[in-house]
Amino acid sequence: MNRKRIISPSLLSADFLHLADDVAMLNRSKAEWLHLDIMDGVFVPNISFGVPVVKAVRSMTSKFLDVHLMIVDPTPYISVFKSAGADMLTVHYETCSHLHRTLTAIKEQGMKAGIALNPHTPVALLKDILREADMVLLMSVNPGFGGQKFIERTYDKVKELREMIDAQELNTLIQVDGGVNEKTGAQLISCGVDVLVAGNYVFAAENPEERIETLLSC
Repeated sequence: MNRKRIISPSLLSADFLHLADDVAMLNRSKAEWLHLDIMDGVFVPNISFGVPVVKAVRSMTSKFLDVHLMIVDPTPYISVFKSAGADMLTVHYETCSHLHRTLTAIKEQGMKAGIALNPHTPVALLKDILREADMVLLMSVNPGFGGQKFIERTYDKVKELREMIDAQELNTLIQVDGGVNEKTGAQLISCGVDVLVAGNYVFAAENPEERIETLLSC
């Protein structure tokens, strides 16, 4: 089955002294989404950025804002990120004791709802909630920092998740974040991934737009 491939460059790897320039580059590029990682220093061992940056990026682009909340209690912030301009809000399975309620609240705000899984979390745990998700994000590195080595087990998790989605006849997207480049990207697509998140691979390149095109064709 031929699925549309989406590239979502991660702004965690952007140059924050020249953020407007990097967003302008992404506006020119063939990337359809922009990925924004919100970290609280508790759920993950890093602090990134918050609502003001999301608002600023929203003011500079009309592209789809793919916001990934790596925070311990995401539910109280759903309306805040909606107001900031998020189009998709992804929360971690590991942080939501009432995941169905959280996903419903995201959708009620008019956003797409995603579920993220850390590398150690089994895909099988999503069986009874998968129907409520517009996307599942599989972390292929331990969340918190860019530039980490890709965890090879991710390929098997993607295949398992693709089988679950197809078995339930759903349109849920599969996204992978961490260690994505032309080699891992090509294998992930062949396993059933729809959305590739890439940070350092794009922003550290001499020609980031060309790197995005490479991911689209790998």
